[in-house]
Amino acid sequence: MKVSIVGCTHAGTFSAMNILKEHPDWEVSVFERNDNLSFLSCGIALWVSDRVSDPNKMFYASPEALTELGAHMHMQHDVTNIDFDNKKLAVKNLVSGETFEQDYDKLVITTGSAPVIPPIPGIDSSRVMLCKNWTNANELKENAKDIKSAIVIGAGYIGAELAEGYATLGKETTLIDALPHVLGKNLDPNMSAVAEKDYIDNGVKLGMGEKVQSFEETDHSVIVKTDKNTYEADIAVMCVGFRPNTKMFADEFETLPNGALIVDKYMHTSKEDVFSAGDAASVHYNPTGDNQYIPLATNSVRQGILVGKNIEKDTAPYMGTQASSAVELFGRTYAASGLTKEHAEVLGKKVDSVSLEDNYRPEFMLTTTPVLMNLVWDPETREILGGALTSMYDVSQSANLLSLAIQKKVTIDELSMVDFLFQPNFDKPVNYVSALAGAAVEKADK
Repeated sequence: MKVSIVGCTHAGTFSAMNILKEHPDWEVSVFERNDNLSFLSCGIALWVSDRVSDPNKMFYASPEALTELGAHMHMQHDVTNIDFDNKKLAVKNLVSGETFEQDYDKLVITTGSAPVIPPIPGIDSSRVMLCKNWTNANELKENAKDIKSAIVIGAGYIGAELAEGYATLGKETTLIDALPHVLGKNLDPNMSAVAEKDYIDNGVKLGMGEKVQSFEETDHSVIVKTDKNTYEADIAVMCVGFRPNTKMFADEFETLPNGALIVDKYMHTSKEDVFSAGDAASVHYNPTGDNQYIPLATNSVRQGILVGKNIEKDTAPYMGTQASSAVELFGRTYAASGLTKEHAEVLGKKVDSVSLEDNYRPEFMLTTTPVLMNLVWDPETREILGGALTSMYDVSQSANLLSLAIQKKVTIDELSMVDFLFQPNFDKPVNYVSALAGAAVEKADK
């Protein structure tokens, strides 16, 4: 059996490893445009701000390692066309310029995502940078030594982390987003307000609710004009999101409106013998029960594993995702899973929600720390649909607990009575997650 994998970051890497694990005698060919694979781009801000021990450890696999497993690696090779009817790839060696054809029996499309680059005047300036891949990471790391100021555009996780990173380095930092709040797609306003205060307290200038209209490069800076203000800094970094890298062949498939290939629970696309995974594909979003585009490394890894398990026959279904995530900004943890109240309203989904602040452990301890929490549930079934927490205490694993609760359709009543441990070093007799669920039950019963 001949399998071709197009693209090899997270989903492609795990697809290759698991196909060869399940079928070591198959011929697996991997085509990747870049000279590296498996780069954990979520660590870029940490590396730029000197919080990574060794950048080489930001790669968890290598072309050599996949070759040892039996893969035929074609690094710095671009697939320029796919003939799905005759099962052939047109490939170009980006180093030598050589072109050739590759036939396949099964095809795995893991072409990943590309940064959104809006058609804004002046965006092609050398002082306007991106934050996506290893090349971008090296550029940002190198010029961080020399710049005194930076404007970060996009206040999602990547932009929020990068702005925090520049601030911790003592750079004059501005964070701009068209949405009214920091992390506006990830958190409800009460938690965004906490983040915004921390930014301001750490000297970051915020331009929330502002749309960038132009960039103007000078001899020593870039001027960013929005619909409300004008800002100037040594560089600007675009962090406004990602789109599936499927433009070349999306018309051949059933896709989401943005071009993400729709896959079923076994990672099949709408074409026979063609699989997809990762940022090129849709995911099944459990809180709403539909297909959505959620480009996260965790989704890519799990889907890649499933490609390997299902490449010959359907054996392991995808359990879906809650889009669980977390970030640390200025020493404070933000962790979430599932729907926020605002996101539910945008989707037209009827939900109820509650907020609660409680210390994570007893007040008689020498120290304790408050945790601000939100919980979202279906008012008819009382099943949990989402939740978020923020604290100077590490509450990240509680988001994993909420993720499991959403996936298993746990109700607020059940979560309020789960057998959580109690020990004063760690929590109260009523664990803070139980307390949050209890507040939800109390509100729901009124």
